[in-house]
Amino acid sequence: MSFLEAIILAIIEGLTEFLPVSSTGHMIIASTFMGNASDSFVKLFTVAIQFGAILSVVLVYFKKFIKSINFYVLLFVAFLPTGIIGLSLKGYVDALLEEVVVVAISLLIGGIVLLFVDKYFAKNESEGTDVVSYKTAFIIGVIQSIAMIPGVSRSAATIIGGMSQKLTRKAAAEFSFFLAVPTMFAATVKSMWDEKELLIESSNNEWVILLIGNVIAFIVAYFAIKSFISFLNKNGFKVFGYYRIILGGLILILMAAGVNLEMA
Repeated sequence: MSFLEAIILAIIEGLTEFLPVSSTGHMIIASTFMGNASDSFVKLFTVAIQFGAILSVVLVYFKKFIKSINFYVLLFVAFLPTGIIGLSLKGYVDALLEEVVVVAISLLIGGIVLLFVDKYFAKNESEGTDVVSYKTAFIIGVIQSIAMIPGVSRSAATIIGGMSQKLTRKAAAEFSFFLAVPTMFAATVKSMWDEKELLIESSNNEWVILLIGNVIAFIVAYFAIKSFISFLNKNGFKVFGYYRIILGGLILILMAAGVNLEMA
């Protein structure tokens, strides 16, 4: 894995992790085009740099993370379903990570859903709430589990899950950011533990790549988070829906045309 490839993947991670477009899907697509998607270190890298991205959430919303114990209880309640389901289905999820076609179809279907989200939840902006209850947190956590399918988007699933419980777009998006911290931290730690031998055997150059990847993901994610709420309030979800449909459709067209996009 070259430094240039690491930088590109880290930028993609930072840009897409908190947007409803699926960071995992983009990383799979990008690494597949680079020709290194099946490399063990690349797979570890794409998960490990999530740590840099989640640190940006803590920095942007630092006051929230020191406000009260109840904040952490809500995050635990929301994380619990994903944690249980994730551990139970890890083998199936890992297998899906090898399928670019799954990413493309998920992007396409998710994009169509996003085209109608603004209209369907329009009343939330005038009649909705900014308060997340334990019930709402749990339901968001259950819906987040769907995002284990590559291409679905954890951000999209949790935001829509929140809006389905009458949260405003802003409140749903912010809780999605908060929930990313325990979810992505757990995924990162689990992956690094599973690949501890690979980490131990990694060269100094690979450790430097991991460090640089996390720093870049942190910086890019910081500005992406700062911009997303404002953009969402002004423009809604449709632009993300069209983007997903175009990208997913393009991948399917390329595969139908015989372009080899398998992760072999």
